[in-house]
Amino acid sequence: MASSSPTPAAADSSASPAAALRPAKGAWPVLAILCFVYVLNFLDRQLLSILAKPIQDDLGVTDGQLGLISGLYFALFYCLISIPVGWLADRTNRVRVLAFACGLWSAATVACGLSANYPQLVLARMTVGVGEAGGVPPSYAIITDYFPPGQRGTALGLFNLGPPIGQALGVAFGAAIAAAYSWRMAFILLGAVGIVTAIAVLAGVREPERGALDRAAGQAPKLQAGPAKFWPTVRMFFSTPALALVASASAATQIITYGAGNFTVLFLMREKGMTLEDVSLWYALVVAVGMGGGIFVSGRVIDKYTRRTKAAYALAPAVSLALAVPAYLAFVWAPSWPLALAFLLFPTFLNYFYLSSAVALVQEEVAPEQRVLSGALLLLVMNLIGMGVGPTFVGAVSDLVRAAHPENSLQIAFYALAPMYLVAVGLFVALARVLRREETGA
Repeated sequence: MASSSPTPAAADSSASPAAALRPAKGAWPVLAILCFVYVLNFLDRQLLSILAKPIQDDLGVTDGQLGLISGLYFALFYCLISIPVGWLADRTNRVRVLAFACGLWSAATVACGLSANYPQLVLARMTVGVGEAGGVPPSYAIITDYFPPGQRGTALGLFNLGPPIGQALGVAFGAAIAAAYSWRMAFILLGAVGIVTAIAVLAGVREPERGALDRAAGQAPKLQAGPAKFWPTVRMFFSTPALALVASASAATQIITYGAGNFTVLFLMREKGMTLEDVSLWYALVVAVGMGGGIFVSGRVIDKYTRRTKAAYALAPAVSLALAVPAYLAFVWAPSWPLALAFLLFPTFLNYFYLSSAVALVQEEVAPEQRVLSGALLLLVMNLIGMGVGPTFVGAVSDLVRAAHPENSLQIAFYALAPMYLVAVGLFVALARVLRREETGA
């Protein structure tokens, strides 16, 4: 078993309470490396949806098959493997787990580009899911041990810029490479970058001491220090109302984000008339500005308002999702792709306020030795439901109505997704009530 070694800043912070307000030594370069890994994680994951049209043309797969491979099949492996990986990372060296995972999913991304048929593509994508299961939970815990309480919302908000940057770069470079060469080359080149990055993680990231900054800030761990036990941590997570609710609310939100997101490029190309060249520029800008801006702003909002009340962890995403509904419906309705993109900018900004809230709340609520496994349990619920149900539902509805509505089957499927906004808002409001009761002791 690998042991954690304290960083110098962590040791200093234990001697001086004021020093606990400062991140550990090397925190910002480590955050930059971990964010880049997350960029690759999400970039590799989103390539399939970005290049759906040329893949369909080459391999002859249906919307339903695309929904399964990017939804249920991927989610099953991604989510179920994340639990033992989270347990292992809580007991061993989190940096090594992360580096191995990055190398595995990157090699599997290369294999996607070499697939000759749908079954081979399914197998490669499931392997991507296995690798990516070891990417995010260890990163959450590493960041939490590099940054002190009160700064974690911002740090995790910056880390969570990985998905928008990854998706934007995937759209820009993936679509551009596919347009210039082929969809296969996009997978191969971007997978090769990930293999090199895995080596850089081993060389450039030190394993921080678990919980050092919490102790320095006077926040005693909720459990005795030492390796977290698997089943007690699982029972704790699902029996704690705030944790169970934040996971459920985030899962409902991800049914929207993954359901719509995995088919947006195909929708814009097939039903709105965009080309790959258009997608590589204009849709990439919408993702970078909208999704990136929403995640960054949400981290700042959380750090500011949770100092007043913990309920802000729930109220911020509840308000943002409610505001997103009219713009989402307008995006689906818009008769042209320029107008559709203009409307899409708003829900793209507002849909992701939940992410930094959910991650920061879970990391703050559990003991330091439970953070990786708790993060993995959060991702299990979010992704098994959100990623598993969202794309599968949209693809199935599109196939179901395709015969009667061949020109706008995805538009109908997107409309069918809209009621999930109400479910997500309701769950976040319920979470806000639980957090208020915890604060008042009622």
